[in-house]
Amino acid sequence: MTTTERIHARLITRDLDAEAALPEPVRRDVPRNSLRLIGANALQSSGDQTVSASTVLPWLFHAIGVPAALTGALVPIRESGSMLPQAFLTPFVVRVRRRKLVNVAGALVQAAAVAVMAITAAVGSGVVAGLVILAALAVFSLGRCLTSIASKDVQARVVPKGERGQINGLATTASGLVAITLGLAVRALGEGLDAQTLAAILGLGAALWVAVAGVWASIREPVTLRDGASAPPQGPDSDEADEGQSWFAETITLLREDATFRNFVTVRSFLLVSSLSPPFIVTMAVQAGAPALTGLGGFIIASGLAALLGGRVFGRMADRSSRRLMMLGAALASLVLVALVVVDTALDLAGDSLLTYAIFVGAYFLVTMLHTGVRVGRKTYVVDIADGDQRTTYVAVSNSAMGLVLLVVGAITSAIAGLGIVWALLFLAGLGVLGVLSSRRLPEVEGAA
Repeated sequence: MTTTERIHARLITRDLDAEAALPEPVRRDVPRNSLRLIGANALQSSGDQTVSASTVLPWLFHAIGVPAALTGALVPIRESGSMLPQAFLTPFVVRVRRRKLVNVAGALVQAAAVAVMAITAAVGSGVVAGLVILAALAVFSLGRCLTSIASKDVQARVVPKGERGQINGLATTASGLVAITLGLAVRALGEGLDAQTLAAILGLGAALWVAVAGVWASIREPVTLRDGASAPPQGPDSDEADEGQSWFAETITLLREDATFRNFVTVRSFLLVSSLSPPFIVTMAVQAGAPALTGLGGFIIASGLAALLGGRVFGRMADRSSRRLMMLGAALASLVLVALVVVDTALDLAGDSLLTYAIFVGAYFLVTMLHTGVRVGRKTYVVDIADGDQRTTYVAVSNSAMGLVLLVVGAITSAIAGLGIVWALLFLAGLGVLGVLSSRRLPEVEGAA
């Protein structure tokens, strides 16, 4: 047994029956490719921590004097920009025989965009610097869009069912360590977190994405005509269909005619409970008197601990039943939000007390950890639910649909928050309950279910 195989055996619980169904060359490279997938995903997640639209970039905008109106555009550009173009770009991606090359290109685009942000942070200020960073963030999101489409496809080509969730979980765990380190650094720097320091953090992020590109390039991906097909496929992914049917019409057709996929997109929309609620918890903490900078460092540490503790456990759970993991995560996240609202109302939390801070950080930790489970379960489910180019189409169309849903739900939640943060949290908790109920219609896709 080689060193790679020994490390793989320690990290991954192997599904030998699923591996036996793979072609012999692919089966032989499973340990090597698995470790590289973990490395690529971990490096990418680490890079995300250095250019977070919820933490690092808002601090940077404050440090270089960017108006608050531009700060409000960071998260929408980052999230929707990486989702909305996916259905449009999918026909181009499925023509690439080696999908890992799409990931290499996407990683290099992200590296270049973050490098522009770092340079701007070091030498720029004011509105112009803010606009340049927003433009670079849009390009960054386009690069992420490419990797989002192709990365799950590469994973499904080189790793069997029963092992994919563990890979996602291990990568999440590794990114948690980075988040803890960054959070500790933020708390240590305190008010010394100036533009030059943040520019250095962004420069580190650019280097991480160059490393991501190198790891993706080293994966041994089987070369096939169309993800295992010996002839061009028929249906919406074929060249004739590309000429006769627009990507938008294809998206609508898929959502209308594929009941399983439509249910998955519906459930994923309700799962926003765990992704949209953390910023509101932070806002409640600030309103209650938590210190703006050092307090935020505590939330970053909580986020890292959640990923560190939840990644490995949720990865194994996803390989047993990704559907049940999504249901459990949504249900418990809703319960935490309701409990926080009840505690806040009953105790009338206020002031910069240790109890107040502990309650909010604890709630943030629990919701973030549950979001880790929801995210790992969702990513594993969409990889396991389909085969070949249909999988690529599922990933792209679901992400494009979610880009629109995110804008709509985000706008509704923000409007409700105008009436009070607790009402926004209760609205999101209600979405989570709907997600649990809707998940019952999804079929199990893991062999152990």
